Amino acid sequence: MTIQSKFSGLGTDAAPGQESRQLSGGIDAILLGDAITGRPVDFSHGDVDAFTPTPGSFEVFSAGVEAGGRQAYTEYRGDLGIREELATRLAGFTGAPVDARDGLIITPGTQGALFLAVASTVSRGDKVAIVQPDYFANRKLVEFCEGEMMPVRMDYATAEGRSGLDLSQLEDAFRSGAKIFLFSNPNNPAGVVYSRAEIEAIAALASQYGATVIVDQLYSRLLYAGVDYTHLRAQKLDAENVVTIMGPSKTESLSGYRLGVAFGSREIIARMEKLQAIVSLRAGGYSQAVLRSWFDEPAGWMDQRIREHQAIRDDLLKVFRATSGIQVRTTEAGSYIFPALPRLAVAGGDFVRILRLQAGVIVTPGTEFSPFSESSVRLNFSQDHAAAVAACERLVTLVDRYRA
Repeated sequence: MTIQSKFSGLGTDAAPGQESRQLSGGIDAILLGDAITGRPVDFSHGDVDAFTPTPGSFEVFSAGVEAGGRQAYTEYRGDLGIREELATRLAGFTGAPVDARDGLIITPGTQGALFLAVASTVSRGDKVAIVQPDYFANRKLVEFCEGEMMPVRMDYATAEGRSGLDLSQLEDAFRSGAKIFLFSNPNNPAGVVYSRAEIEAIAALASQYGATVIVDQLYSRLLYAGVDYTHLRAQKLDAENVVTIMGPSKTESLSGYRLGVAFGSREIIARMEKLQAIVSLRAGGYSQAVLRSWFDEPAGWMDQRIREHQAIRDDLLKVFRATSGIQVRTTEAGSYIFPALPRLAVAGGDFVRILRLQAGVIVTPGTEFSPFSESSVRLNFSQDHAAAVAACERLVTLVDRYRA
């Protein structure tokens, strides 16, 4: 693999957050229909103006600034006092002990944690089992580290009460030499939650084959009514073979502070710290202080946030399900919805650009998450409620306009 191919494979042009700056020289010939006016909505990421950061977070940040150099220059894996607070809260949330001193690291966002975890476990030729569809960076990071990706299909569209992960395909991957399994739960982009039976099966298979599991649980606090969540690290799996990634960026709208945590295997966390010391030294020292407010929100705040997101989800589902040919599964957790569109007269990537130019609606193409998801688009519906519904109505209008 050449250095050019390594970086071309990262392909950030259509990645979430980038669509708004992309223009296609050839798309204008397609844009013959009238534009649909309305408030522009960027569904590629959550709107922190519509859903503001947790109360008191800025005050905690300011206290970190006032602490000066003592807070600015923490050890590479993060301030020990903050890690000790987090360890207690994360252990209570996930149902298994967290080693604050040796088993937890604070990172520049969960994206930073993901990069460090993959780079600390994957080297040239290593086989890595990856779910399809799943978070867009998983595949790209494995390929960048020159690992061999072993796809595992998730038939989320037809599964009920489970994610639809093909467990036999996962076992085939382990049997064929995969030593790492990387996945998100709740799944990004489909918004589905793995059932207890699926998590127990993953733990059993990983134990049987001695595999390391890296699980991204970024949205595990934003669960909708009637949904149960099972934490992998609380299952019968060697703690040294699990790394859990979490952070306050999404549910708590603290993305601007760039904070994430990874906890679990002491050996892997130690490698991650060494790499972080070279890449970024540490998570922003002042920003680390904001983690003192995490899991310490005002009473009822999280329940209200969940209710508001569920109301938006339900209204978007009504819009999509009222349109012939669109298939969509109910989001069980998080703020993503992943509808599969009917066959269109234009390619999926072109339709994404048409949406932006004709309707002021920015979505992420499904191919970012799986080569099998060309007909799908991902929307982060953590937006102004009325604007999100109106934007989806413009989306389905264009679906009808460009049907094959």
